[in-house]
Amino acid sequence: MTKPKVLISDKMDPNAARIFEARGCDVDVITGETPEQLIARIGDYDGLAIRSSTRVTAEILEAATNLKVIGRAGIGVDNVDIPAASSKGVVVMNTPFGNSITTAEHAIALIMALARQIPAANARTQAGEWPKNDFMGVEVTGKTLGLIGAGNIGAIVASRALGLRMKVVAYDPFLTEERAIEMGVEKVDLEALIERADFITLHTPLTDETRNILSRERLERTKKGVRIVNCARGGLIDEAALKDLLDSGHVAGAALDVFAKEPAKDSPLFGTPGFICTPHLGASTTEAQVNVALQVAEQMADYLVNGGVTNALNMPSLSAEEAPKLKPYMALAEKLGSLVGQLAHGNLTRIGIEVEGAAAQLNIKPITGAVLAGLMKRYSQSVNMVNAPFLAKERGLDVREIRREREGDYQTLVRVKVDTEQGERSVAGTLFGKTQPRLVDIFGIGIEADLTGDMLYVVNEDAPGFIGSIGSLLGKNGINIGTFHLGRREAGGEAVLLLSVDQPINQDVMKQICDTPGVKVVKALSF
Repeated sequence: MTKPKVLISDKMDPNAARIFEARGCDVDVITGETPEQLIARIGDYDGLAIRSSTRVTAEILEAATNLKVIGRAGIGVDNVDIPAASSKGVVVMNTPFGNSITTAEHAIALIMALARQIPAANARTQAGEWPKNDFMGVEVTGKTLGLIGAGNIGAIVASRALGLRMKVVAYDPFLTEERAIEMGVEKVDLEALIERADFITLHTPLTDETRNILSRERLERTKKGVRIVNCARGGLIDEAALKDLLDSGHVAGAALDVFAKEPAKDSPLFGTPGFICTPHLGASTTEAQVNVALQVAEQMADYLVNGGVTNALNMPSLSAEEAPKLKPYMALAEKLGSLVGQLAHGNLTRIGIEVEGAAAQLNIKPITGAVLAGLMKRYSQSVNMVNAPFLAKERGLDVREIRREREGDYQTLVRVKVDTEQGERSVAGTLFGKTQPRLVDIFGIGIEADLTGDMLYVVNEDAPGFIGSIGSLLGKNGINIGTFHLGRREAGGEAVLLLSVDQPINQDVMKQICDTPGVKVVKALSF
């Protein structure tokens, strides 16, 4: 059996390469290449281990014909085109815990540096001055720390701040009341945080929703004398507005470890009174550098050799033992979710994922993730199995998981139910030969069909000659039928036609089908 090949393209602790080799991978360490050089080389590798220097673009992924996994030694993955990786079937992993403590400690250090103006005091003292009266600081004890982002790093910052006797208020769309109580913080909305905080620290990823989360408007509504720290991602703060408010004295101090454009060599913030900066040092401790390198090597090797997935950003985690069993179920689940998403009308309020028979013995989380990834494509084409649950939550979708260990008509079954404005809708599927996904029920009508490529869904009145009229209509328009699947509630009642076609059906043909006598519903589908 050929060994998986891994390329380490950024400087990393040498023990990472040793772990790959010990786990049965061939590894090359080639750093500092240009994008063109990486494009020429990447086709030979199954895995790519990176830090922040390598940018994995769609062009690089297009050339990565054998690539199966990208491992980012660190938290941020804004240097990886995740949608492009997902579309190519490449798993993207990070190491969210390897440098959490280091980054959190750096944020606390910057809070203290702002409170006591340590960098400026140090510089002037070493310049031969004794400017004791120029540096009147503030205590952090009793002050309110506003935490934007209450994930792993944010939680560590909160615990350290509470140890300093600060009051912590936190904004995070995914923070529950129970988790807030557990952390010892007060959950608030963003506007309340901005108005109340004496110090603000950011610990959220950079997304379309969080870009410039501290905009000029929000910065102007902060408490006068606020101090702001960002050790998360550049682009979370409007840097031009921050400079203006530092100059005016509204913001008493700001400390940035990250910038919208890096390396930041000519930022207008440089030299501004009250401004402190460091060159992206959040993860720069000996312990963190070793931890993330070893962790990413372990995760990638486990995936390449055993199929285990840990800390993936575009699919749920699953153990090496679970992976082979769950793979066909996840393919079935995503197709069922996509089918419901394409056919259900109006706003969805609830979704139920039911597993029955053999499926009930498996880890249901990857199955649920796959259903939601398929369903949420009705809202976003960049959705994946990690962000789909969050997108569902943002839209108020109540997700239920149900196991039924009994065995019904099929040895294994996955059913997806959604509540819509028109009532409950349900589809179900099984595996043929334990590996082939097959639809067996659509809205209460039994039908056996593959879900693949471009398809046409028709609900019609069961009547003689209907199938022939649809076939003739498609033939006249040059559309070739691949497969033909039929189902009905009862003779002469409501029937379903589901067929695959060799190309998408345009709107003109869709209208012709709609005008065909007996047709109730027509929908073009794509899988």
